[in-house]
Amino acid sequence: MKRRVVITGLGVITSLGETVDELWEALCAGKSGIAPVTRWDFSKYPVRFGGECAKFDVTKYGIDVREAKRLDRFGQFGLAASVNAVKDAGIDFSKEDRFRCGVLIGSGIGGIETLEEQNKILNERGVSRVSPFTVPRLMVNAASGNVSILFHIHGPNTAVATACATGSNAIGDAARFIQEDHADVMIAGGSEAALCGLGMASFCAARALSTRNDEPAKASRPWDKDRDGFVMAEGAGVVILEEYEHARRRGARIYAELIGYGMSGDGCHITAPEPEGKGAAMAMRLALQDGGINPDQVNYINAHGTSTPLGDVAETKAMKSTFGQHAYKLAVSSTKSAMGHLLGASGGVEAVATAMAIHRNLVPPTINLDNPDAECDLDYVPHKARDLKVDIAMSNSFGFGGHNASLLLRKV
Repeated sequence: MKRRVVITGLGVITSLGETVDELWEALCAGKSGIAPVTRWDFSKYPVRFGGECAKFDVTKYGIDVREAKRLDRFGQFGLAASVNAVKDAGIDFSKEDRFRCGVLIGSGIGGIETLEEQNKILNERGVSRVSPFTVPRLMVNAASGNVSILFHIHGPNTAVATACATGSNAIGDAARFIQEDHADVMIAGGSEAALCGLGMASFCAARALSTRNDEPAKASRPWDKDRDGFVMAEGAGVVILEEYEHARRRGARIYAELIGYGMSGDGCHITAPEPEGKGAAMAMRLALQDGGINPDQVNYINAHGTSTPLGDVAETKAMKSTFGQHAYKLAVSSTKSAMGHLLGASGGVEAVATAMAIHRNLVPPTINLDNPDAECDLDYVPHKARDLKVDIAMSNSFGFGGHNASLLLRKV
């Protein structure tokens, strides 16, 4: 019999706030974190805005300046979100068996800013001026590695990179370490910092982004017929997962129980979703099966909801296929409407939002949904947060490469 896994700590770094309370208040108030980017000069780019963590300073989280220089921005986000989550959980690793505590923080892209920076140095100043910390900064596992070092924990320490499904896959995989008795505590989630020159240029070239430079706060508009692409964002979302009895023994606050995890592959296209959402539907069905839950028991879905013409329709079809007529009774919302798409970090932040919806019995809205697409006809909780008793909720993440991941959470 697999062991129970609960969520006892939440940590975020987002354009809407660097604490869970800040993020939750902003989401439920319908605020937008999308604005013109300040760290980079995008004046010659077709897109000049995003979900930037403009006030972020990693030294506020106990990381000194020297150590910070050895970390890419995505690694800094991962560390900071982990510090927040550990503090929120009230866990003291000096009182734990450090070999029973682990880390699994992924990234869809890793240290792309470091790659861009060091390639410029190589071309302009020569090989001798390239930083010896280049690889330790840009590698996808840098966040996990540095978090394990920060807290001196020695259990499972790995990473995952499945594009925009990364954060959800990281949390689901970490839960399995606990279920299978390889760990009692896992720090898990995703981190991303691709809102840089090369990152933005790449997605602009792919014509994947909204170009509403004149009204950035209204650019991310999932399921709206006037949507024109997603909005790039950066940040991190991390949760503390614990074995249920372990959490009870130390008197931990429990936000929710993670009862189901499903993943699948589209096997269709490297960037476009399978048109009918078959892969996404399979991930959702597997999560329900894993949790032993009937579709009509689910109250809320925090959707992938990126605001892309193809993705929103495919996900809507997937939800209808999975839930049947109950799909029309579900509350469904996209928090990406407010903070943009954090790529590999999105699943981590959205798992936090889903746990909070259960904990607070409050569903955050989908903002900017002014003119619903005729093919997107579910209850997307437009504009205003909704009081709702949420006993069981799902969080979806789908990524380039055809990666699909669904997490299923339950009130304890």
